[in-house]
Amino acid sequence: MKKMTFALCFCNRGFMPGELIYGAREDMVKAVTAAGYDYIIMDAELTRYGGVETRDEGRLYAKWLKEHEGQYDGVIFSMPIFADENGAITALQDAGVPILMQAYPDEIGKMDFQHRRDAFCGKFSVTDVFCQYNVPFTVLKPHVVHPLSDKFQKNLYDFAAICRVVNGMKRFNLGCIGARTTAFKTVRFDEIAMQKYGINVESFDLSELFAKVNEKKNDDPVVLAKIERLKNYSDFTRVPEGNMYTLAKVSVVIDEYIEEYHLDALALRCWNEMETYLRICPCVLLSELNDRGIVASCEIDMCSAITMRAMNLASEGATAVLDWNNNYGDDENKVILFHCGPVAQSLMAGCGTVTEHKMFAKNDPGSGWGCNEGRIKPMPITISNCQTKDGKIIIYASEAKFTDDVIEPEFFGCGGVAEIPDLQNKLIRLARGGFKHHTAICEGHYKEVLKEAFTTYLGYDWVDID
Repeated sequence: MKKMTFALCFCNRGFMPGELIYGAREDMVKAVTAAGYDYIIMDAELTRYGGVETRDEGRLYAKWLKEHEGQYDGVIFSMPIFADENGAITALQDAGVPILMQAYPDEIGKMDFQHRRDAFCGKFSVTDVFCQYNVPFTVLKPHVVHPLSDKFQKNLYDFAAICRVVNGMKRFNLGCIGARTTAFKTVRFDEIAMQKYGINVESFDLSELFAKVNEKKNDDPVVLAKIERLKNYSDFTRVPEGNMYTLAKVSVVIDEYIEEYHLDALALRCWNEMETYLRICPCVLLSELNDRGIVASCEIDMCSAITMRAMNLASEGATAVLDWNNNYGDDENKVILFHCGPVAQSLMAGCGTVTEHKMFAKNDPGSGWGCNEGRIKPMPITISNCQTKDGKIIIYASEAKFTDDVIEPEFFGCGGVAEIPDLQNKLIRLARGGFKHHTAICEGHYKEVLKEAFTTYLGYDWVDID
């Protein structure tokens, strides 16, 4: 994968000690590379002290940014001293990517005129003007921070995640494979609203997928390679040979849709036609896709696919869509989150076992091979989901953890016990807010990253359930 790259920009102001900018340029390069990222930086000789002060210097920097368009994921605007807001806004008002505002701290004992920075104050001067110009930017804690500090390293990781979410969500292709199941009105969505946010929906009829599957031959090298891939992914030893071939063919066809239509995420109508006519359940195929970095939601839950993609970008790891499914005894802050088997192996406590879907087997034995059963591993998590309403996308996120609490072996599917602070009040807010019975999860805590990306840059409506 290409390293994330930041464009570095530095401020200047005539009456301040501009010599400090040279050290800041060196500091920021060290900080960015130490965090594992790349950078581009304008030649220091092009402006006084290598910073931006005047409108002409701002225009020069803006021109340089334009010449490097597409080569950077975000801009870090560093204020080693009090900034000139006119040069700053001229330089960055058309950056088109997230902008991190970083200001240097002053040091006790170095408050004489040759060393005092006043960046604490100057940062407000810049952010005020950016607000006046309606140019979005990111500010993180603490208000002033040295680039070579551990706190700034955390700022960099968070800012990189914000950039990934913003740039990855601005415009992407979301596949809708099959129509919404009539019984599941809870997953209805507004395709036009999604398009307003840059989400292009590509729809495919399930009958076409079935026809493509039926055209595939058992000895097709692509089918045989897919069988090998799937058997190396999970435990398929219980799956009958005929169902194994069908699962592989469905996976191949989904891959073809992904490649031909450049799908970044998808939602699949997973029942009951696949079980009735193909005699398979596609859970494990969705699991494998999510571990490959292709966000895949079940039950045609397009809204969950949106939040799954955002969390995939933030965490650079797999995501999953789960049911708010069961209470866990009398503990009001614990809940069993579950789905039949689309959870990525990387989110599970061990290798899954591919089984027959027990709900379908009850009335039609042999009709649902493909659930990837197991347990979700203990880990910190972010939970999030969204809805389309009145032409808007409304989203929430919160943070929790999966515990190592035991769920009895007879519990079907892939589930885990989540401990969520103040769960009962959050459930009330979700219910009254019209959110569905699904939530999406990823490993790690990214609520603030998501909130910053969605509200500051992407224009989503945010609901705070905490």
